[in-house]
Amino acid sequence: MQIKNLCPNISLSAKLATGLLIILSFKYSVAPAQSNLVSQSNELVKKIKTTDTLFKHPYVDVKEWRTKPIRHLYIHGGFKNTDTKFSFYFPEKKKYENRFYQYITPIPDSETISQNQTGEEDKISFSIASGAYFVETNGGGKLKEGESTLISAYLANAASAKYSKVVASEIYGQHRTYGYAFGGSGGAYRTIGGIENTDAWDGAVPYVVGSPVAIPNMFTVRMHAMRILKNKFPQIIDALEPGGSGDMYKGLNEKEREALTEVTKMGFPPQSWFGYETMGVHGFSAVYPGMVSADPSYFNKDFWNKKGYLGFDDPQSLHKFRLQADSRIKAVIYEDEAVKMGLIPAPTITERGSADLAWKGNGQNQKLPVAFQLEKTLPEVDFLGGDLKILDGPHKDKKIQISKTVGDKIIIGAGTYPFAADLKVGNKVQIDNSDFLAAQTYHRHQVPNIVEYPVWKQFVGNDGQPIYPQRDLLIGPLFTKSASGVLPSGKLKGKVIVLSSLWDREALPWNADWYAREVRKQLKDQTDHNFRLWYTDRAVHGDVTKQEDPDRLVSYLGTLQQALRDLSQWVENGIEPSPTTNYRILDGQVVIPLTAAERKGLQPVPQLLVEDQKAVVKNVGDNAKFNVTINLPENTGKIVRVEWDFENKGTFKKGKFKASQEKNVYNAESKHKFVHKGTYFVTVRVVSQRDGDNKTPFALIQNLDRVRVVVK
Repeated sequence: MQIKNLCPNISLSAKLATGLLIILSFKYSVAPAQSNLVSQSNELVKKIKTTDTLFKHPYVDVKEWRTKPIRHLYIHGGFKNTDTKFSFYFPEKKKYENRFYQYITPIPDSETISQNQTGEEDKISFSIASGAYFVETNGGGKLKEGESTLISAYLANAASAKYSKVVASEIYGQHRTYGYAFGGSGGAYRTIGGIENTDAWDGAVPYVVGSPVAIPNMFTVRMHAMRILKNKFPQIIDALEPGGSGDMYKGLNEKEREALTEVTKMGFPPQSWFGYETMGVHGFSAVYPGMVSADPSYFNKDFWNKKGYLGFDDPQSLHKFRLQADSRIKAVIYEDEAVKMGLIPAPTITERGSADLAWKGNGQNQKLPVAFQLEKTLPEVDFLGGDLKILDGPHKDKKIQISKTVGDKIIIGAGTYPFAADLKVGNKVQIDNSDFLAAQTYHRHQVPNIVEYPVWKQFVGNDGQPIYPQRDLLIGPLFTKSASGVLPSGKLKGKVIVLSSLWDREALPWNADWYAREVRKQLKDQTDHNFRLWYTDRAVHGDVTKQEDPDRLVSYLGTLQQALRDLSQWVENGIEPSPTTNYRILDGQVVIPLTAAERKGLQPVPQLLVEDQKAVVKNVGDNAKFNVTINLPENTGKIVRVEWDFENKGTFKKGKFKASQEKNVYNAESKHKFVHKGTYFVTVRVVSQRDGDNKTPFALIQNLDRVRVVVK
């Protein structure tokens, strides 16, 4: 089977691009310049040399020294006749080592977004601490009619990178400037598009990467499992914990086993189901309208009416989840009121530009409603998402995506709906989640080349043909092209270190292996001279310090920062970074060795035991003794921190540790008295740093391990 025609006709391709709310159709407002900034002309503009007519005329409107978050020369500007804007953050000359780091956001965003970050997440201070200036852009801003989407994909970022070198030469004198791009999730697509198709950077670190068929399929299969397994997740999770049975299928009925098998073979990491109550549908909310636009007959005709589709073959399995109800609007609810009512969380700027949450947008327009109260209380169903259809008035038949229902209230989901401002009390509406239910098995009807994408083998019969009816169009590659401009090819124009998270629920870990295989096809025996792939255990999608469950997850930010530093040394001085993580793919799952020496990469590997076991039973008042052995991959640094959480509070206390006589091995011991009955998962978190610096917030590489203590 071959991948089907990606653009069978121009109108369909354009229709999908218009429908996509992920990546390109979110347009953020650019943060205005602070009132104290002094605009000034810049003689550097005259020195720009480029053959790109679109980016021929750069300008600088702000140039000033700043002290926050660290002393730097701030330069802001853009390119005339475009909406592209940039920010450059230059260190003092004594701290500069002839390089820059450039952050590529998941979707076009503000060129000042990094100015609000602190601590480990502070990209400006990290760059300067690494001898680099920092570059960020608005990704091209608002495209003019007829302009190429390649501008948003990578051309605006590349033009800004090149111009920053001109500015750097004016500030520091003529020199060779090395440049490195990095971006996660949608930003990984855009980073790869840039490093494969321009010469703006010497290297790149794409992280939590997807493949051309990741969207929407990684979301749909997860949603299908969430619907069927909702009441069984506690026992599935317990089976996978230390001291558990190890059999996550135990106690499941046939349909539940099938759903868990399907999602696991598609690559969803089973350990990550611990977040089932809060993970929701994530970025699928942004993908969903594009799916419906691209393949309307699947939703309004085939799924419910044709053999081979779940809605026709087994409608009873969907009956208790389906919600179809007519009502009228009783009240229009805006953001402030919705927050007070507990319908939505207060918006936070930290979501913007992040790998995990950029799809949400930058908060609702205060003039637009975020929810509606209806005259009728809606039936209770396990509601993952749906549509609000307008049945009367000037906007009749238009739809608004719904993220959830609460009694007689409905909350608007991802997307921008300007016409919602016109809706009034009394408008007749229809609530329907039929299309959302249909989307949950869409991946079955999107079988690509199974040699290239073996996780789809489960949907192919012994005769080599798909079990389920197939759609005429594979829409995944179109979503990918909306982000990167072109499909990833593996043709690198520089050195690349890819980072992937083993517990990632959105960019399932095998996607990074797909890209590694594409690189190997292109570079063959030169692959190790230009490419690395590092997997981070116990990490998910988000590039933030604070994780949703600190007793289960670690941040990969330290690994990302060390990857950028190692990439710099690799390019500039020929110093080889750690080898690619040693892994294999088994039924869609990425499997890594137990020991650091075999695993490679950067991450320390702790092995925690309680009284020489992974689980014990104790009485109230008893002490439990713990010991952890920590192994480091060769030449990756030193352990600088060992921290303990004995009672699952999510807070850690520092403990003592010591280096073993064995190279790259550390040991730590502790004990704890349990004074209340219960089941505790005692967690030890270990942190390494390349230079053994325990005071820096940067390049701290984490891992953890757990044991079970049952107190009677």
